[in-house]
Amino acid sequence: MTILVLGLGNPILTDDGVGVRVARLLRAALPPDCDVEVDEVSVGGLRLMERMVGHRRVLIVDALLSGTAPPGTVRRLTLDDLRQASDTRHSRSPHDADLITALDLGRRAGMTVPEEVVFVAVEVENVVDFGEEPTPAVAAAIPLAAAAARREIDRWLGAPVSDT
Repeated sequence: MTILVLGLGNPILTDDGVGVRVARLLRAALPPDCDVEVDEVSVGGLRLMERMVGHRRVLIVDALLSGTAPPGTVRRLTLDDLRQASDTRHSRSPHDADLITALDLGRRAGMTVPEEVVFVAVEVENVVDFGEEPTPAVAAAIPLAAAAARREIDRWLGAPVSDT
């Protein structure tokens, strides 16, 4: 498998589930014969890196709580952007290595870590309250984030993915 899409988050923590919701939308839209695996996870650091092993390209969809943009803003980030202090919700953990460190460790250990990792991040506002529905701005951003993810997949595959 060359492309892995990971929707990160907890779908019962209001906006924190945005990555999972986008992953579900993508999974339903991609044709079954497409060389793209879509999964939902709620891990970070070393466990996230382990999930990525064996894939050439990984697209991570996650909540972003930067406070620098309005809720619902969709951003494309790279690992270099992450190195420069952006903080996606599940790429770091005080009890684990951050994703950058985990990927570096995996590479040094001889694991087949991705050549390219891209994030589609949605600026969120509420990631602490229990709730199965995202806030309105984040809910409105879900199809936009799915479209951004789809563009990334199309770029990696070299052509638009057929829905037929």
